[in-house]
Amino acid sequence: MVFAYNSPGLAESTLREPCTFQRCRMYTVLLLIASNTFMTIAWYGHLKYKEKPLYAAILVSWLIALPEYALQVPANRLGHKTFTATQLKVMQEAISLSVFLVFAWLYFGEAPTWRAAVAFVLITIAVALIRADGSAEKPQLQRLQAGSAAWNRAVVQSVQKVDKCS
Repeated sequence: MVFAYNSPGLAESTLREPCTFQRCRMYTVLLLIASNTFMTIAWYGHLKYKEKPLYAAILVSWLIALPEYALQVPANRLGHKTFTATQLKVMQEAISLSVFLVFAWLYFGEAPTWRAAVAFVLITIAVALIRADGSAEKPQLQRLQAGSAAWNRAVVQSVQKVDKCS
């Protein structure tokens, strides 16, 4: 922020740290977890309230699902910088199952069974298999890494300009 005042020629957007490879992946996973939490509540939360009218359950579910979309779309956009679409989908399914298992246990009191554990292991294997696919290198990774280098150069140049003014 200090650099923005001392370097009027430098666009403020270049001062924001770009999404590094690891940071993009971490934010993608966190956004997917939050998104799937909302969606699981929207899809299954109404089952405890069967006495309520169906239209009310639909309306409340849609209101709960709205934040899910507000998280899912950015997660996929951000994630597609470092993952292929297939990798994103398989990862999303693993996260969805994980979120649902916790939700069912806490909300409905349904303890996970050995079958759920086996399903989770199989989906985890699918995630490992799809992430290990080296042939699906993303061209965006090169642009992402180039963006990080450009940001670092911009910060160094800004500091040098500030030092010259001092």
